[in-house]
Amino acid sequence: MARTYRLNFQRKLANRLMRALLRLGVAPNTTYLLTVRGRKSGRPHTTPVTLVEEGGRRWLVAPYGPVNWVRNVRAAGQVTLARGRRSETVKIEELAPSDAAPVLRLYATRVPITRPYFDASPDAPVEAFAAEAARHPVFRIADEVAG
Repeated sequence: MARTYRLNFQRKLANRLMRALLRLGVAPNTTYLLTVRGRKSGRPHTTPVTLVEEGGRRWLVAPYGPVNWVRNVRAAGQVTLARGRRSETVKIEELAPSDAAPVLRLYATRVPITRPYFDASPDAPVEAFAAEAARHPVFRIADEVAG
Protein backbone atom coordinates (compact mmCIF):
# COMPACT_ATOMS: atom_id res chain seq x y z
CA MET A 1 0.00 0.00 0.00
CA ALA A 2 1.42 3.36 -1.07
CA ARG A 3 2.14 5.98 1.56
CA THR A 4 -0.08 9.06 1.82
CA TYR A 5 1.61 12.43 1.46
CA ARG A 6 1.63 14.76 4.47
CA LEU A 7 3.24 18.20 4.41
CA ASN A 8 4.95 17.97 7.79
CA PHE A 9 7.61 20.15 9.41
CA GLN A 10 10.54 18.19 7.89
CA ARG A 11 9.06 18.38 4.40
CA LYS A 12 8.43 22.13 4.77
CA LEU A 13 12.02 22.61 5.89
CA ALA A 14 13.36 20.50 3.00
CA ASN A 15 11.22 22.47 0.51
CA ARG A 16 12.48 25.76 1.93
CA LEU A 17 16.10 24.59 1.60
CA MET A 18 15.51 23.35 -1.96
CA ARG A 19 13.86 26.65 -2.94
CA ALA A 20 16.94 28.53 -1.69
CA LEU A 21 19.30 26.21 -3.61
CA LEU A 22 17.23 26.52 -6.78
CA ARG A 23 17.21 30.31 -6.56
CA LEU A 24 21.00 30.10 -6.41
CA GLY A 25 21.02 27.65 -9.33
CA VAL A 26 22.76 24.88 -7.37
CA ALA A 27 20.37 21.92 -7.36
CA PRO A 28 19.98 18.73 -9.41
CA ASN A 29 19.61 19.43 -13.15
CA THR A 30 16.00 18.27 -13.43
CA THR A 31 14.75 20.12 -10.34
CA TYR A 32 12.98 23.45 -10.79
CA LEU A 33 10.89 25.96 -8.92
CA LEU A 34 7.35 25.70 -10.24
CA THR A 35 5.24 28.83 -9.86
CA VAL A 36 1.52 28.74 -10.65
CA ARG A 37 -1.35 31.11 -9.93
CA GLY A 38 -3.77 29.94 -7.25
CA ARG A 39 -7.09 28.83 -8.70
CA LYS A 40 -9.02 30.69 -5.98
CA SER A 41 -6.72 33.45 -4.75
CA GLY A 42 -4.96 34.29 -8.01
CA ARG A 43 -1.72 34.68 -6.04
CA PRO A 44 1.44 32.91 -7.24
CA HIS A 45 2.45 29.75 -5.35
CA THR A 46 5.93 28.26 -5.68
CA THR A 47 7.14 24.74 -4.94
CA PRO A 48 10.17 22.66 -5.97
CA VAL A 49 9.47 19.92 -8.53
CA THR A 50 11.52 17.32 -10.37
CA LEU A 51 10.85 16.93 -14.09
CA VAL A 52 11.24 13.86 -16.26
CA GLU A 53 13.40 14.73 -19.26
CA GLU A 54 13.82 12.23 -22.08
CA GLY A 55 14.55 12.61 -25.78
CA GLY A 56 14.20 16.39 -25.71
CA ARG A 57 10.74 16.21 -24.12
CA ARG A 58 9.79 17.13 -20.56
CA TRP A 59 7.02 16.10 -18.19
CA LEU A 60 5.85 17.28 -14.80
CA VAL A 61 4.86 14.43 -12.46
CA ALA A 62 2.72 14.69 -9.31
CA PRO A 63 4.31 11.98 -7.13
CA TYR A 64 2.14 12.85 -4.12
CA GLY A 65 -1.16 12.85 -5.99
CA PRO A 66 -3.55 15.72 -6.73
CA VAL A 67 -2.12 18.14 -4.15
CA ASN A 68 -2.79 21.90 -4.32
CA TRP A 69 -0.18 22.69 -6.97
CA VAL A 70 -1.73 20.02 -9.23
CA ARG A 71 -5.21 21.52 -8.89
CA ASN A 72 -3.75 24.97 -9.57
CA VAL A 73 -1.91 23.71 -12.68
CA ARG A 74 -5.10 22.13 -14.01
CA ALA A 75 -6.93 25.43 -13.59
CA ALA A 76 -4.14 27.65 -14.96
CA GLY A 77 -2.94 25.60 -17.94
CA GLN A 78 0.52 27.15 -17.67
CA VAL A 79 3.35 27.41 -15.15
CA THR A 80 6.66 29.15 -14.71
CA LEU A 81 9.74 26.96 -14.22
CA ALA A 82 12.84 28.60 -12.75
CA ARG A 83 16.43 27.73 -11.82
CA GLY A 84 18.80 30.46 -10.73
CA ARG A 85 18.31 33.50 -12.99
CA ARG A 86 16.66 31.52 -15.78
CA SER A 87 12.89 31.11 -15.95
CA GLU A 88 10.36 30.12 -18.59
CA THR A 89 6.59 30.19 -18.70
CA VAL A 90 5.25 27.09 -20.43
CA LYS A 91 1.91 25.57 -21.37
CA ILE A 92 0.95 22.36 -19.58
CA GLU A 93 -1.20 19.51 -20.91
CA GLU A 94 -2.36 16.63 -18.70
CA LEU A 95 -1.76 13.18 -20.15
CA ALA A 96 -4.20 10.31 -20.38
CA PRO A 97 -3.31 7.38 -18.06
CA SER A 98 -2.08 5.21 -20.96
CA ASP A 99 0.32 7.97 -22.06
CA ALA A 100 1.37 8.77 -18.49
CA ALA A 101 2.39 5.20 -17.57
CA PRO A 102 5.87 5.14 -19.19
CA VAL A 103 6.63 8.60 -17.77
CA LEU A 104 5.61 7.48 -14.27
CA ARG A 105 7.87 4.46 -14.59
CA LEU A 106 10.82 6.69 -15.55
CA TYR A 107 10.03 9.01 -12.64
CA ALA A 108 9.89 6.16 -10.12
CA THR A 109 13.24 4.93 -11.43
CA ARG A 110 14.96 8.32 -11.35
CA VAL A 111 13.50 9.88 -8.17
CA PRO A 112 13.87 7.25 -5.44
CA ILE A 113 12.68 9.50 -2.60
CA THR A 114 9.12 9.32 -3.99
CA ARG A 115 8.94 5.51 -4.39
CA PRO A 116 6.98 4.94 -1.15
CA TYR A 117 4.09 6.91 -2.69
CA PHE A 118 3.71 4.41 -5.56
CA ASP A 119 2.27 0.90 -5.38
CA ALA A 120 4.29 -0.17 -8.44
CA SER A 121 8.03 -0.72 -8.10
CA PRO A 122 10.41 0.79 -10.69
CA ASP A 123 10.94 -2.63 -12.30
CA ALA A 124 7.19 -3.35 -12.57
CA PRO A 125 5.65 -3.58 -16.04
CA VAL A 126 4.34 -0.38 -17.58
CA GLU A 127 0.77 -1.67 -17.09
CA ALA A 128 1.25 -1.37 -13.32
CA PHE A 129 2.04 2.33 -13.80
CA ALA A 130 -1.07 2.79 -15.96
CA ALA A 131 -3.04 1.78 -12.85
CA GLU A 132 -1.08 4.41 -10.86
CA ALA A 133 -1.78 7.22 -13.37
CA ALA A 134 -5.15 8.13 -11.86
CA ARG A 135 -3.42 8.83 -8.52
CA HIS A 136 -0.30 10.52 -9.96
CA PRO A 137 -1.18 13.05 -12.67
CA VAL A 138 1.42 13.66 -15.38
CA PHE A 139 1.61 16.85 -17.44
CA ARG A 140 3.47 17.30 -20.72
CA ILE A 141 5.39 20.53 -20.87
CA ALA A 142 4.39 22.04 -24.17
CA ASP A 143 5.47 25.26 -25.85
CA GLU A 144 6.88 28.27 -24.10
CA VAL A 145 4.28 31.01 -23.71
CA ALA A 146 5.07 34.08 -25.81
CA GLY A 147 5.26 37.31 -23.99
